[in-house]
Amino acid sequence: MASLKSLAKDTAIYGMSSIIGRFLNYLLVPLYTHVIAAANGGYGVVTNLYAFVALVLVILTFGMETTFFRFANKEGEDYHTVFSTAMAVIATLVAVFLSGIFIFSDEIAQIIGQGGHPEYMQIMAVCVAIDALQAIPFSFLRFRQQAIKFATLKMLFIILNIGLNILFFVTLGKTDVYYVFFLNLVCTSFITLFFIPEFIHIHWKVDFKLMLRMLSYSWPILILGIAGILNQAFDKIIFLWAYTYTGAHDSSEATVELGIYGACVKIAMIMAMITQAFRYAYEPIVFAKSKDRDSKEYYSQAMKYFIIFTLFAFLCVIGYMDLLKNIIGTDYHAGLRTVPIVMAAEIMMGIYFNLSFWYKLIDRTIWGAWFSLIGCSVLIAVNIYFIPQYGYMACAWAGFAGYATSMTLSYIVGQAKNPINYPMKSIFLYFFLAGAFFVAMQYVPQEWNIFLRLGANSLLILIYLLVVIFKENLLHLHRKQ
Repeated sequence: MASLKSLAKDTAIYGMSSIIGRFLNYLLVPLYTHVIAAANGGYGVVTNLYAFVALVLVILTFGMETTFFRFANKEGEDYHTVFSTAMAVIATLVAVFLSGIFIFSDEIAQIIGQGGHPEYMQIMAVCVAIDALQAIPFSFLRFRQQAIKFATLKMLFIILNIGLNILFFVTLGKTDVYYVFFLNLVCTSFITLFFIPEFIHIHWKVDFKLMLRMLSYSWPILILGIAGILNQAFDKIIFLWAYTYTGAHDSSEATVELGIYGACVKIAMIMAMITQAFRYAYEPIVFAKSKDRDSKEYYSQAMKYFIIFTLFAFLCVIGYMDLLKNIIGTDYHAGLRTVPIVMAAEIMMGIYFNLSFWYKLIDRTIWGAWFSLIGCSVLIAVNIYFIPQYGYMACAWAGFAGYATSMTLSYIVGQAKNPINYPMKSIFLYFFLAGAFFVAMQYVPQEWNIFLRLGANSLLILIYLLVVIFKENLLHLHRKQ
């Protein structure tokens, strides 16, 4: 129980930094679109380059974050050497990447649609390179369970970035999109200074035999990461082409539809923040607990409480949609029906992440690559086939189908290869309960006063919490503490 309390505390710390950080970053969107919308391509330039950043970052880190946790917790391995070796892998990839960018900058800029300003691409290339090099030091903080420092540095970057953006674009009146990328580089470089203590105290030693074993472990995780990025971004990449493919819709209509979907997905990303926070806290603990006799019982309980909490968050978002929908403009409200679907997909992604440890702990990460590739294939197929007819609703259901496939395959194979006795009766009960309350919320009359609707939904959420409290005997456990 003490370990679960520690997990909950760390998840809260990571979660607050993630949720507050993303919220504050959202505040930059109206700033950019009002101040630099017409300058050098405006916010479209920013959107285009940041789309590439996510994919490149996954490739440069090469799955070394999870690999670091696995090998740092292995018997007979020195975590200093594991740290140094992981850093050597990423530094090599970064050097090759930056060399390619600066040698072939004009050609690459033309290919990605930034031919007029290759310097933007060069600045962001340096930014993503520094981010990749920071990945292992940030993982080291999680390994040492230094959640406060981790969250503080993440928040410091965001606050500094927002402050400098306000200074340059509002106070100094800058309008050039160049400063968006330049300020990102300044902030990213500044955060690196705070890792000097870690760099000083690490006993640097690169073990090339260890490196080969780590690469063998990590390359399937790389495939998993790329598939994960495609799961998040493929629909937005292909939508304009797929929606206009049959000729039934024109490109301007497709742009409007994609904008509606993209805006509404931001509300659903609350679930992604929760899952990410849980991952930050849970991943280092799993590998540390792998040596304990009660490790499988711990994994089983952690899965149950993860599901309980994410279903609670799901009900809160749906129940208070009358308030949350004001985050986006009224022109986008038609797409709100995608929110519960995308959130359900994110819950399944979180369950898939929990299930993934069976193959990570037995060093068979190739299974994760297969599950992710199969799930990604389902997502791609559903998008291509159904977007022309159903538009952005197909995008929402494609993510649901893809994550459901990966989750189901991981559970079935995992129970055969490394079985864990998950409390399936309790899990199905909570899913049924949340599903029933979700349906009930849809039947709360729209003509009711907003306070009556919120009150009715709050009552349903309270009932869910009471069921959890009494079924899990949480009051009794609290008294024992």
